[in-house]
Amino acid sequence: MTRQLLLDLLPPPAPTLDNFVVGDNHVALDAVRNLQPGRAIYLWGSEGAGRSHLLKARACSADSIYFGPDTSPATLLALANADTIAQRYISIDDTHRLDPDGQAALFALYNRWREAASSAHAFALLVAGDRAPMTMPVREDLRTRLGWDLVFRLEQLSDQERAQALKTQADERGLQLSPEVITWILTHHARDMGRLTALLDALDRYSLERHRAITLPLLKDLLASSRP
Repeated sequence: MTRQLLLDLLPPPAPTLDNFVVGDNHVALDAVRNLQPGRAIYLWGSEGAGRSHLLKARACSADSIYFGPDTSPATLLALANADTIAQRYISIDDTHRLDPDGQAALFALYNRWREAASSAHAFALLVAGDRAPMTMPVREDLRTRLGWDLVFRLEQLSDQERAQALKTQADERGLQLSPEVITWILTHHARDMGRLTALLDALDRYSLERHRAITLPLLKDLLASSRP
């Protein structure tokens, strides 16, 4: 396997609520952490703001389920129409990518959520998209439902916050990451924390293989060897 494939396929750490880099999103994180059955949250923000991280983190327990953008609408509709919904937490990601059948399924699930909200069969909805509810490119009745309960915009991390997050992760691994290396990474590499963490993992392994400290020349060697 080439180094390019290693960088492309090396998975970032499993998303948890504890390893979410908060930035200015404290209120949204607290709401997701304390989400209870019978409530719904809609998260929106640009790519890399952490929408999927929070949805996957909240859906990691046995009584939860996560639906990504590639989930069949029939699967989502079957859940909405099930005699009993066993899951207490249901996450639906990338609603802006839903086709008409997917939108109809999510519409049905919102109706089911509202009907069950005050009953013993209540469940929580955690839904995400790339823009505010009323500007979503979905059917009007679903657009309204996206704003039925709590709505939070996720803000992108600043470069300073990304730099601090990288330094913290490096310190946890016992790595010495100089300001020069951090600045170069933030200037020339992917900016979302999942990809940055994956690069840090690859850099750590490469440093051990080469028995060299992590410096800017070592980082450039790793990325140069990653080209096909």
